[in-house]
Amino acid sequence: MNYSPFLRGVLVVARKDMRIYYRKAPVYIFGLLLPTFLFFAFFVGRQLDIPKYFPGFLAMSLFFTSSSVGPIIVPWEKQAGTFERLLSLPVSVTTIILGDMLAGALFGLLISTIIGVLGIALLGLSISNVLLLAVLFVLGNVCFAAMGELISSTGGRTPSNVMMLSALVRFPLIFISGVFVSLSEMSGIGAVVAYFSPLTYLVDGLDASMSQSSVIPWTVDILVLLLFTVLFAFGTRKLLRRNLMKGL
Repeated sequence: MNYSPFLRGVLVVARKDMRIYYRKAPVYIFGLLLPTFLFFAFFVGRQLDIPKYFPGFLAMSLFFTSSSVGPIIVPWEKQAGTFERLLSLPVSVTTIILGDMLAGALFGLLISTIIGVLGIALLGLSISNVLLLAVLFVLGNVCFAAMGELISSTGGRTPSNVMMLSALVRFPLIFISGVFVSLSEMSGIGAVVAYFSPLTYLVDGLDASMSQSSVIPWTVDILVLLLFTVLFAFGTRKLLRRNLMKGL
């Protein structure tokens, strides 16, 4: 099958990332284990309505998995000395960014789909809008994969430092985004801050698609996630160009 040089470059970069970074320990620790432990820490021993909170847990799982690949790619390759070789290939910075984003989004889509299907089947949840759920899955994974790339583009060649920065960014977001406390139950400054988090709009959209109470119109959820995706992608391109040779 014939592809344009640009599309072929994106696919080649994504395939390289999938073969190398899907097997890295930080991806599983920060992408799978942490959200699982947080979920059980919140629910074990408490008489809570799990179906009510499942959209938030699903959004959290999607958020962690899709944003766990991107932060390790650039520092790991700079540390291994392979980033220079990648730059010498006939690909642009935009191609590299989109390839990394695709790899992160596909990882998040795979894991979150498994969790979503199992959770919906075991809990007997009703899906009121299948199309909305599918759109949010794809858009959410792309958005947070782009966020992971933005964190990775800060420069440097030490993966542990970038993963610490990633944790510093991601952990506060899950506590202000309606995952553990519904957006409708928030008040004061917490309710205001929540609207600055892209995760808030994914949680609210998933609530709407699963017959749960949502606060924001689902069209707004989609538009805001699109806006964050564009901002993350452009921010990544600008930062990566600025820090291209940092740590080499």
